[in-house]
Amino acid sequence: MDNLDQETQIQSNDTPQEAAPPSDGPALSLSDLAVEKVKETMLNEGMAEGGLRISVVGGGCSGFQYSLGLDAAAREDDIVVEQGGVKLFVDPISHQYVHGTMLDYVNGLHGAGFKFVNPNATRTCGCGSSFAV
Repeated sequence: MDNLDQETQIQSNDTPQEAAPPSDGPALSLSDLAVEKVKETMLNEGMAEGGLRISVVGGGCSGFQYSLGLDAAAREDDIVVEQGGVKLFVDPISHQYVHGTMLDYVNGLHGAGFKFVNPNATRTCGCGSSFAV
């Protein structure tokens, strides 16, 4: 699995909301700009097939961190979401933490990067790279 650009910041929302049950709404979604950035990254990595793997790992000052990477194919138990020609791969454990999340791409004064708008996050750290549920 290749990692996305190491300089890309990963941020989450900072508005706590009640977590949605995994059966309600879309599993994951991408903004139009995020779709374009993922396509651009895959092209730069020479990947004609595959998709973006989104996972949640323990760590960070709030308890969980997002992990993004490119993967050549889905794994047997992955949840696969396709939007705008981009495939998202999510393992079942991570899915419970990111269900309903929208992945955006932002350009700002503090840099550019992917931003997670996660309705399940009850708290995030100051740098925005970790969250709690």
